[in-house]
Amino acid sequence: MAVTLSPAAVQHIRKALDQRGSGLGLRFGVRKAGCSGWAYQIDYADQPKDGDLRFETDGVAVLVDADSLPFVDGTTIDYQRKGLNATFAFLNPNVKDACGCGESFTV
Repeated sequence: MAVTLSPAAVQHIRKALDQRGSGLGLRFGVRKAGCSGWAYQIDYADQPKDGDLRFETDGVAVLVDADSLPFVDGTTIDYQRKGLNATFAFLNPNVKDACGCGESFTV
């Protein structure tokens, strides 16, 4: 079981946490949404919650709640720049299908 970060994601998150002045890393999970069933949720993690699993890549933590783990186990979180846009990208081996707009997925 693991969720990992690409080198670009580690660098981006470290910079964001430094600018923010606090935080352990990211909170990563899923919620029911969209036409395909599930959507990713990502936010800063300031403190662990009961039942969180903690994964670290190069000292940057990703906290995942136990209910989300079956949907995101094995995911690599990347940070990508394309032209003027920059975003997190989720390389999730559990995804079987995604909606056309890319906002939701099915496992």
